[in-house]
Amino acid sequence: MKHQLDFEKPIIELQGKLDELREHPDKHSLGVSFEEEIQLIEKKLAETRRQIFSNLNAWQRVQLARHPKRPYTLDYLGTTFTDFHELHGDRLFAEDRAMVGGFAQLGEHRVMVIGTQKGRDTKENILRNFGSAHPEGYRKALRLMRLANKFGLPIITLIDTAGAYPGIGAEERHIAEAIAVNLREMTLFEVPIIAAVIGEGGSGGALGIGVADRVLILENAYYSVISPEGCAAILWKDRANAAKAAAALKITAKDLLALKLVDEIVPEPLGGAHTDLPATAENLKTHLLKHLETLRALPAADRLKQRYEKFRAHGQFLEKVQPPASEARPALNPASQVMVRAAATA
Repeated sequence: MKHQLDFEKPIIELQGKLDELREHPDKHSLGVSFEEEIQLIEKKLAETRRQIFSNLNAWQRVQLARHPKRPYTLDYLGTTFTDFHELHGDRLFAEDRAMVGGFAQLGEHRVMVIGTQKGRDTKENILRNFGSAHPEGYRKALRLMRLANKFGLPIITLIDTAGAYPGIGAEERHIAEAIAVNLREMTLFEVPIIAAVIGEGGSGGALGIGVADRVLILENAYYSVISPEGCAAILWKDRANAAKAAAALKITAKDLLALKLVDEIVPEPLGGAHTDLPATAENLKTHLLKHLETLRALPAADRLKQRYEKFRAHGQFLEKVQPPASEARPALNPASQVMVRAAATA
């Protein structure tokens, strides 16, 4: 099995035993029913898979979100959506293959879909810039969103990027400005907007197409202000502490839902989205349609107000209660009081 993760080794070993037994039934232990042995291994395999994938830690979910076989935006555009017609270019500089978008059909609804796209091999990753968009990618996304708003089409974005491209060319063409303009404009579009994190949701590169009325996240995806490796390099001066950083960042779907940074978790098949694309695509479609129907029933003014309040509420924190003024500091002696009054009137 290619691209196996460390925590999947017990599953791989059992699967190997099962495959060997099926291919060479003559080698199975004498005195034991062949069918019975098969059933015992299958039962153990199912239980092992359930135990492992029901108790994944934050770093293990990050590994699943980055799995090379995980479905990407174009995979969902051919399953969750139908009749996709891609549009190209930002009409300002160039075509960015890391950002794809165009008209599509979601159930009975005509929508505009925009998403970041990674590559499956070296050649495609170079073409797609490993899913990290340039400024022209975000400006293309904005052009398509403005087009959708003009014609009253709901906007759906699929997020799967480690972050916006941080190269010299991107800085020269103002990547920060391009993302900032998207943030501002997405708060003002009158059509419904739904964002779904389908893999990696990294930093401003994800947020650049992530301002929405509803933000969904797949069960094994993550959404973070910085990658675990980047956080570990800053806090512990060692990227080897990425697992510790992933836990501290609270970037898993369950943590994000508890912090009210996402609105709903889209379940994945046991083992991850890459194990069953049709089931994952159908789950995503069901959740998108549910929220789209709800949003379309709201007046545009109400949607805009709720969208604004949603993002204004982000960033939960606790304030330390200050003691009363009389308890905050000891009383001054008469000489000190004279000095304070003199300073106040000086």
